Amino acid sequence: MSDAIKHECGISLIRLLKPLEYYQEKYGSAFYGVNKMYLMMEKQHNRGQDGAGFASIKLDMEAGERYMSRVRSIDQQPIQDIFAQINDRINTSFKENPEYINDVAKQKKHIPYIGEVLLGHVRYGTFGKNSIESVHPFLRQNNWMHRNLIVAGNFNMTNVNELFDNLIQIGQHPKEKADTVTVMEKIGHFLDDAVAQLYKDIKKEGFNKREASPIIAERLNVAKILRRAAKNFDGGYAMAGMLGHGDSFVLRDPAGIRPAYYYKDHEIAVVASERPAIQTVFNVNFDDVKELDPGHAIIIKKNGKVKIKKILDPTERKACSFERIYFSRGSDKEIYQERKMLGKLLFPLILKSIDDDIKNTVFSYIPNTAETSFFGMVIAAQNYMNKKKEEQILSIGRKITREELHEILEVRPRIEKVAIKDAKLRTFITQDSSRDDLVAHVYDISYGSVKENDNLVIIDDSIVRGTTLQKSILRILDRLLPKKIIVVSSAPQIRYPDCYGIDMAKLEDFIAFKAALALHEERNSMHLVEEIYKKCLQQTSTHDSEVVNYVKEFYAPFTADEISDKIGQLLSPPDIKAKVQVIYQNIENLHEACPKNLGDWYFTGNYPTPGGNRVVNRAFINFFEGKNERAY
Repeated sequence: MSDAIKHECGISLIRLLKPLEYYQEKYGSAFYGVNKMYLMMEKQHNRGQDGAGFASIKLDMEAGERYMSRVRSIDQQPIQDIFAQINDRINTSFKENPEYINDVAKQKKHIPYIGEVLLGHVRYGTFGKNSIESVHPFLRQNNWMHRNLIVAGNFNMTNVNELFDNLIQIGQHPKEKADTVTVMEKIGHFLDDAVAQLYKDIKKEGFNKREASPIIAERLNVAKILRRAAKNFDGGYAMAGMLGHGDSFVLRDPAGIRPAYYYKDHEIAVVASERPAIQTVFNVNFDDVKELDPGHAIIIKKNGKVKIKKILDPTERKACSFERIYFSRGSDKEIYQERKMLGKLLFPLILKSIDDDIKNTVFSYIPNTAETSFFGMVIAAQNYMNKKKEEQILSIGRKITREELHEILEVRPRIEKVAIKDAKLRTFITQDSSRDDLVAHVYDISYGSVKENDNLVIIDDSIVRGTTLQKSILRILDRLLPKKIIVVSSAPQIRYPDCYGIDMAKLEDFIAFKAALALHEERNSMHLVEEIYKKCLQQTSTHDSEVVNYVKEFYAPFTADEISDKIGQLLSPPDIKAKVQVIYQNIENLHEACPKNLGDWYFTGNYPTPGGNRVVNRAFINFFEGKNERAY
């Protein structure tokens, strides 16, 4: 993506289903789980590189022995930093106590991080918050083992204020209003309640306090706790948690907005944000890794039993398509095919733009994530050319000469790697003119790859703000002297903010919004913009379920092509020689390419939860009032 957009995070939960001695004997190390967690986090580093955290729980420890460990980092390479710390601690323990090396029981007793339940998290620091306190997993401590709660998630709640107020009403005093803390305290409240009730019941049965502890662990109904806690959640989430005695879970939102996959065999159970991470790390087939159904939780009890439980009634499935276009690992079998199809479906629009002149057109892509959709676009171009060749050959018939046949077969789509992403340049000079000059050199070009007066088609996975296109890519591509530069986005126009975990919170950042605003100004319809603002204001005290997305009316007067053409004008540097055209994917093609993942609110404004409509209206109010702040 030419514009850097940050995604919230990725999770990984690993539960070892055998004693640690089993892994020592079979794999040569009782740290099998820790090693696998390192790989799981590395294989999901695409989902977050600003911070990382790891936590583990040891089962069946004696009173007074440490059974929970946590380490977090905001180092430049946080995953490596975390596991370097863990490795140093292990090596120091072995050096000082060589008798631990072949004694798994002593390792478990004395060395932190080794355990049967492990939770990993990677994150991006969105909205400028990247302190160590913001890094998951979060820990809620208590002297009662069962009441200890560790939480990490890939989520964002649209109604964090409501959830915060709910906590106050039940007598809590949360230390901050962050949604992670609020969610953890909500789950923690019902966990405390469940443990207290179980203790009373077990005591009535004649058991003493010490005897009650294992019985509480056995009887604790995690699904019931999650149902009570998640009742008012409005957001997209894949939320992982571990309880101090060893139960663990991952809960997915009812619309399936955020992804979650799991795998289980007789040795391990693992849950993660990315399916290919599980496939690669545990060497299992695509079909062995299952998707966690929306509204459901995978619950792993201390005794090792794994169950899938419905927590909330699933709503219409709205798995995020934008996540699949860009953020998810392209090595996933389904995502790879979806991205290729997105490129393929764009070709008819490209053909129209170049007036069928493939002979004088060069096809390329903006590295690196648009490469797969580029392959799909090229396949469509090759199929088109093959059909043309077939028609030419059949029209000539048996009289065709070898020279004519060679000339026909020689014509093929011209494919070049035109844009090359250079080493990351730091814009250390603060003056705008100097900064712009540095930004312009983020990309380099392959000189000679394009002939003068050629058409140059270059595909990107999405065009959100367009800043890098305007200040860098278009300027440097223009040096090749093409007649026309056609920038193609495999995603539709991003018109609406996200509120479920991707860092796109302000309307005025979007180039599609700027283009529509410019069209309103040109056509003297700014009074409509003010009317939309007033409608949004009128709904500020309306309940979320009754709120209407009035921002749709902002785009309604214009066709998608009109907005795309205006985007092309806005992004064209004043001194550019080539004509610039911007082509976006349409919504119909998006749904055809991603038929099981129809979450398209970025493009259509059709939010999957009521809170989304409130957020988008608030974003419009902030724009109109000139407030530079997030809408939730």
